[in-house]
Amino acid sequence: MLADDELPGVVDGLGLSGLFDVHVHFMHPRVLAKVWAYFDAAGPKLGRPWPITYRGSDDERVAHLRSMGVRTFSALSYAHRPGVATFMNDWTRDFAARTPDALWSATFFPEPEAADYVADLVSGGVEVFKAHLQVGDFAADDPLLDPVWGTLAESGTPIVIHAGSGPAPGAHTGPGGVARVLERFPGLRLVIAHLGMPEYHEFLDLADRHEELRLDTTMAFVDFFDVPHDPSLVPRLRDLRPRILFGTDFPNIPYAYAHQVEVLQRLELGDDWLRDVLWHNAVGLFGPPDAA
Repeated sequence: MLADDELPGVVDGLGLSGLFDVHVHFMHPRVLAKVWAYFDAAGPKLGRPWPITYRGSDDERVAHLRSMGVRTFSALSYAHRPGVATFMNDWTRDFAARTPDALWSATFFPEPEAADYVADLVSGGVEVFKAHLQVGDFAADDPLLDPVWGTLAESGTPIVIHAGSGPAPGAHTGPGGVARVLERFPGLRLVIAHLGMPEYHEFLDLADRHEELRLDTTMAFVDFFDVPHDPSLVPRLRDLRPRILFGTDFPNIPYAYAHQVEVLQRLELGDDWLRDVLWHNAVGLFGPPDAA
């Protein structure tokens, strides 16, 4: 099994500058504690133990990412109810200011204030948003998000969106709401988290129809789920190579970080595919790190 301390060798062997992880979580300590408590409880929505592998401080976790050759990463937080997005966004703005290799990340919730604070963040230079339909229990096409989607479609700011029904379904998960949003805002740069797990093919179908739609690899194909992956996914991932982005869910993963890279290697899609997924595709979307 590939170990974390072997990842710099993988990066060097591929001739890359590093790894670019678009799905990493750094949150206000009180928020992160609640997230970890949810996983620790392994409640009915998860249905299994979910040990968090990386529980250190922010500084320790940043250091570990750097030690593995992760050169750029997001710092995703996600609003779960009205009135908390601004609090979360203030913290992630400060985190980005003191962490030069982190993307300035933000979140939003369907609430009347969202139109203004999202527009202000975009004007300020925020680099990525996160939305979580299952945790937030809201629909992608909630009317309160119309001005948000309009602003983000115009600015081209990427949004990592957890819309798939795995590992736990929600009232608004699945491809339907996302499809309706893209019909109205086709220029949105959505990044479907977890490759849309378990509705992989449905979200890949959306990517076939919308050239700005991307998907991240977070937790896809990992051994933790004890489910053989669908081999029919592999040729589709080959065909969509420019729009597959590397993501991991660090630190909230129940296995070693390197395992996400290992399972991508197992797909045997070739070194050029790996180079694009692990680095070049995200650089094409967000720009090179030195320009951040």
